[in-house]
Amino acid sequence: MQTKIAVIGSAEFFERIQAVSNQVSNIELEGYIYQQPQEAEHLIKQIKPCDVVFLSGTLPYLFSKKHHDQLPIPVLYLAQDEMTIASTLLAALYHKNIALNRISMDLFDASIVSNVLDAVDIKTSPLHVRDYENILQQEPYNFDQLVSFHHLLWMQGEIDLAITSVHAVYDQLILQGVPAIRMADPKTALIRGLQDAKAKAEYVKSQASQVAVGYISVDLPNELQRKYLDAFAHEIYATVQQINDSQYILYSTRGDIESMKPDDLNGLFSKTLKSAVGFGYGATMKEAEKNAMIALGFAEKNESEHCCYILTEKKELQGPFPQMNKGQKLVNDHPDLYLIAQNAKLSPANLSKIIEFSKVSHHFTSADLADFLQVTRRTAERMIKKLSDHGYIQIAGEEMTYQQGRPRSLYKLNIPIYF
Repeated sequence: MQTKIAVIGSAEFFERIQAVSNQVSNIELEGYIYQQPQEAEHLIKQIKPCDVVFLSGTLPYLFSKKHHDQLPIPVLYLAQDEMTIASTLLAALYHKNIALNRISMDLFDASIVSNVLDAVDIKTSPLHVRDYENILQQEPYNFDQLVSFHHLLWMQGEIDLAITSVHAVYDQLILQGVPAIRMADPKTALIRGLQDAKAKAEYVKSQASQVAVGYISVDLPNELQRKYLDAFAHEIYATVQQINDSQYILYSTRGDIESMKPDDLNGLFSKTLKSAVGFGYGATMKEAEKNAMIALGFAEKNESEHCCYILTEKKELQGPFPQMNKGQKLVNDHPDLYLIAQNAKLSPANLSKIIEFSKVSHHFTSADLADFLQVTRRTAERMIKKLSDHGYIQIAGEEMTYQQGRPRSLYKLNIPIYF
């Protein structure tokens, strides 16, 4: 299965990383292009279904950092390291034949330059290096300071070349007639970055597919409560079995439990007189069951009438729920989604369900969607058409399940789903 990587960076960066993407197997890149690194904060909120977000450098990573915890997928960035600095300096020395003391540089951490020069025992003075870590502590961010740094040295005759880590600064320097080059990430660094992104995504996926078991204990069980339990199990893609008169067991995956909405649990609690829920994760079914039973014990001892605990395979106890909220954002309440639902003439509830489905299935047929929503195929097709008419769903391809018959269209959601 392919790993889909959302790449946030400049057009030039995306072009370069695309050129080496064939060196990493089974990945697909989707670009989110900015003119200024500050735009990463807004671009990350437009991410469509993918497995991992990869940012082009420290700046876009820091500008968008406050939104990272709201994403259920990993976020990585290409760090500036000694290899990047050494490669850029070597290119400048070889191709431009310019001495080190006639070069100005800007980068996030100026100490990296010293590390590179110390490693090869090069001593030069003066060293025109400016780091921009302090600029990031100011709002609004003013990168004109970096432009002025290089431009002033050029006007004073102190340098023959400026090397910048910020594409927007490079563009300004060229406009002002200052000889400049961009800090160039070596191909090996780009390939390693993609490999790291793929590995991180695969690790998170493997965690999400980990076995999860849930024990539910209810007071005064009856047929109506069993229906509520069945409905709850359906919402978290679990199967439910009755153990005895007052206890049930659920089988699911860690990913489904962690993506559970607060309303799912609250809905179950509101329809039972008194209930305790314990979920357990584990590498095996036996381990998950054992952890779930321990978590149930904590829930039953809680003074609240309704309580849930989760025990991970690392014996980390989470809860109590709903008294304590999870740190991860579990519900999508972005106002733009209400506008999308209004435009497509869909209920916000149905749109939310379709979004949840697209997180599991990036590409799907109308039959897949019908099965998930538990509606007829015709109803699912009508929903797809409404979304398609407004560009919110696109045809991604076709599949032939059987040798005979017409191929079925594969669709993909074309809206940001994590905000």
